[in-house]
Amino acid sequence: MPGIVADPHRVTAGWLTEVLQQGGHGAEVATFTWQNIGTGQVGQNVRFSLNYAPGKDAGPETLVGKFASGDPTSRATGSAQNNYLKEVRFYQQLRSTLDIRTPEVLFTDIDPSTDDFCLMMEDLAPAVQGDQLAGCSVDEAALALHEAAGLHAPRWADGGLEALEWLGRQTAETIAGGQALYDQVFPGFVDRYQERLSPEHMEVARALGAHFTAWASGYDGPRTVTHGDYRLDNMLFGGPYPVTVVDWQTPGIGAALSDVSYFLGAGLLPEARRASERDLVRAYHEDLRRRGVADYPFADCWEDYRRFSFSGLLMAVVASMIVGQTDRGDDMFMAMASRHAQQALDLDALEFLHG
Repeated sequence: MPGIVADPHRVTAGWLTEVLQQGGHGAEVATFTWQNIGTGQVGQNVRFSLNYAPGKDAGPETLVGKFASGDPTSRATGSAQNNYLKEVRFYQQLRSTLDIRTPEVLFTDIDPSTDDFCLMMEDLAPAVQGDQLAGCSVDEAALALHEAAGLHAPRWADGGLEALEWLGRQTAETIAGGQALYDQVFPGFVDRYQERLSPEHMEVARALGAHFTAWASGYDGPRTVTHGDYRLDNMLFGGPYPVTVVDWQTPGIGAALSDVSYFLGAGLLPEARRASERDLVRAYHEDLRRRGVADYPFADCWEDYRRFSFSGLLMAVVASMIVGQTDRGDDMFMAMASRHAQQALDLDALEFLHG
């Protein structure tokens, strides 16, 4: 088995050969080049272009590797939140039990004592990464929600998930920690973004902080595997598959509709969301039913969708203040904050802030 190479600068042709052999390819890499791809905040993605030894079997022309962020702030965040461990364990222990399209992984491993890790997987080119700023079409949103049903349905209300200790989950302690973190970062969020976020939307963010504990404690419905960051930047459209979901650094046990509301709230521009969200959620609900989820009425599904319209706003406030700041990051977090605050207003969701 290949050892862990945690830095793309340290990758060798011999190591890439071992990775390919681990993945079932009998190829020998002679030379290679690499370049960074994507816009990850906590991880860095690299495309390796491979040249093979003459007379040997040929493998794939390219592979994609994922490594920890080179930014010290972002890496510290990834380590503190166990993002790197969760992604490796997701592929090692959970992926095979789900029905969602993800990249095929040739090799992944982590040293939990240092958080040195690597994830080597198929290259999905010419698939196109979703763009959180531009938003997507209603048809693309439907594809994403079909995959969401494939994530949520297989382990719906499955008590066996509790045995996976690395999976994130909600407890009284994590809720208290979430409240404390929101309270800590919100003043900085206001200072940095008050000129870019409307007063109405900033007030929604302020209300979420004031009632975070009641909102986070209020859900008592079924739980399943969740992605935790189910948005366009973490999806690739086209290429070998209609849509592929990547970036499994935040999986947890939680409410399925937290992923759905998080995706639609910022993935669709507000006008398109208002016009199509109920039909899209209903189609998602029917997909769950076809996959065996029986005891979950649409009325409950829609109420949960409304409740979790705050999920993206929560992410925008907290994540913007604990990862390295970039111009695109600022634009993305502002798009998320404004669209999700408007989503909550459109859905009359402020009632959920009171438990």
